[in-house]
Amino acid sequence: MFTGLIEEVGQIDSLQKKSDGMLLYVKAEKVLEDAKLGDSIAVNGVCLTVVDIKNDKVAFELSNETINRSNFRYAKIGDYVNLERALKASDRLGGHIVQGHVDTTGKIVEMKNLGSHTELLIQIPAEYKNLVIEKGSIAVDGISLTVNYIYSDKISINIIPHTLENTNLKYRKPGDLVNLEFDIFGKYILKFISNIDISNLKEDKLKELLNGL
Repeated sequence: MFTGLIEEVGQIDSLQKKSDGMLLYVKAEKVLEDAKLGDSIAVNGVCLTVVDIKNDKVAFELSNETINRSNFRYAKIGDYVNLERALKASDRLGGHIVQGHVDTTGKIVEMKNLGSHTELLIQIPAEYKNLVIEKGSIAVDGISLTVNYIYSDKISINIIPHTLENTNLKYRKPGDLVNLEFDIFGKYILKFISNIDISNLKEDKLKELLNGL
């Protein structure tokens, strides 16, 4: 589990595509301080397992499912990626609960300068629109962010200077695809509600059900 608070920005050193996935090497510093084989590290918000460590490089093996679900299908050498080690039980939960299980990708439509802040406008697939709410949490390339506004199939997010400077967002531009992970609680609630036939529920029972969420 992760919190969406990025520890450092690494850089893809090499990638080897295979029939069953990809072997990815990333240059890093901080996340390698106590890294060992088998550890989980979120790379652009994707929970990956450390399979090799060579000096300042760490390797991850990606399955085809991971590649198809994420922006790693367009990854290339030199790309900057967000890195976060798994949460310790004693750590503060400073962002929100991020599993590292990317749902889909979204496209950056606009990055508007608002003085010291930046407005990030992202287009999301229509089938995921019910999983975003204004002032709710979302992980973008593994970054814990807050949705400010929703416009049809787009969401608006305010980026503070610290976040822009310390994540790969400073290298992003309109047209880029970013990994999206929607709030886990929202996903469970939506699934729970979608499996209930409310057409025959009396008003008092319906209120009782909704109050229990």
